[in-house]
Amino acid sequence: MGALTEITGYLLQTVLSLLLMALMLRLLLQVVRADFYNPISQMLVKVTNPLVAPVRRIVPGLWGVDMATLVLLVLVQLAGIAAMLLLNGYALPNPILMLVWSLIGICALTVQFFFFALLGMIILSWIAPGSSHPAVHLLYQVTEPVMSPCRKVLPPMGGLDLSPIALFIGINILQIALRHAAASVGLPTVLVLGL
Repeated sequence: MGALTEITGYLLQTVLSLLLMALMLRLLLQVVRADFYNPISQMLVKVTNPLVAPVRRIVPGLWGVDMATLVLLVLVQLAGIAAMLLLNGYALPNPILMLVWSLIGICALTVQFFFFALLGMIILSWIAPGSSHPAVHLLYQVTEPVMSPCRKVLPPMGGLDLSPIALFIGINILQIALRHAAASVGLPTVLVLGL
């Protein structure tokens, strides 16, 4: 692989990763019903709306989930995998296989996001408890639906919340399962975030 190909691949992966993260965050914030008027939510909507709005005309929402954003997320992941394969000189495989690769990639990205979101919440609870920063509020709104069921099983002991430990174990189990699922369908792990 030449230097120009490697640089192009790196830049392409960076742009696609940022776009995938923005779309995934937009979808997650809608699913957890996060504060729409939060400045970060507004920024995500403004950044992704030029892509989501045309797709929304074709793909309606379903059960309160913005299916247009979900479809766009899959299409961007699919296009990214196809571009990286072509850039590295590989032929494109069966479209169904690429769709499966895309879904695994999106699941891996979501699991990786929750890992870092939980880590961020833990660190913020130590260094900035009770912070009123908009990012802290969004992190809380995104992680609380996952943390709440764990807190019911593992209540705080002596003022110490052990539920993140159970979640980290669950995240690691999901990551292992996704890696094996990716390997079983022949997905090159270098093409997908989070694996």
